[in-house]
Amino acid sequence: MSTVVDGRALAAKLLNELQDQIGNLTAQGVVPTLRIVQVGDDPASTIYIRNKKRKGASLGIDVQVVKLPETVTQTALMHQIETLNVNPEVDAILVQMPLPVQIDAAAVVATIDPAKDADGFTPANFGRLWSGDEGPVPATPAGVMAILQQYHVPLRGQHAVVIGRSRIVGRPMAAMLLQADATVTVAHSHTRNLAELTRTADIIVVAVGIPHFLTADMVKPGAAIIDVGINRTAEGKVTGDVDFAAVEPLAGVITPVPRGVGPMTVAELMIQTVALTKARVAHD
Repeated sequence: MSTVVDGRALAAKLLNELQDQIGNLTAQGVVPTLRIVQVGDDPASTIYIRNKKRKGASLGIDVQVVKLPETVTQTALMHQIETLNVNPEVDAILVQMPLPVQIDAAAVVATIDPAKDADGFTPANFGRLWSGDEGPVPATPAGVMAILQQYHVPLRGQHAVVIGRSRIVGRPMAAMLLQADATVTVAHSHTRNLAELTRTADIIVVAVGIPHFLTADMVKPGAAIIDVGINRTAEGKVTGDVDFAAVEPLAGVITPVPRGVGPMTVAELMIQTVALTKARVAHD
């Protein structure tokens, strides 16, 4: 029998534990503050931001959106981020992706003060992660690591295959698993004989954005299967990168979509915002 992860319940547990830290900050007159920079009106981004604002409000975290037009210039957007960097009342900054075609997203992310980097995407923090140093980390891989820990999935000496090499999930996921002493293979669209590789894996993290990409013939019985994919079918149904119905009977632990990794991503963003606030208070 496989164990199906309840991402909502786990996120609620972690955020309940976070309340004590927020309460301690509030007692000092400090309210954790997150600013989300949104360019344009991408519908999916608007929904994600709404969820983040609601969760922040429920916890006592001040989450506000800095809204800029779709036509904003690179210079104007970077100036806005620099303004937030120097604002002592802002603890954490997040730039909501995607950005319009006229914007160099990498340059924008690099403008964020690493000490306020809620997403852990700045070059400095990305480098710290791969160096094994402490610092802000991307929320989705952090959520995956929390799931593996809370569901007692062994990592040391285990073979983990990460399918996907994005800067948002795949690459930081590999770095975190390496730090936990797993043996990590990163696979992607050009990987040959992928099924042969995944059948040797104790842990598979899938983040390719292709519905039902991971099938039962690619999975070793008892493996932990983490589905980071969020895809919408022609009928409007949300589904993951794993063929859940076929893979679930084989898995030791498996995350569903929705209600798996998604709630953990939002929770980890809130946890990181509070961590950045505490670091700022300690520095002051």
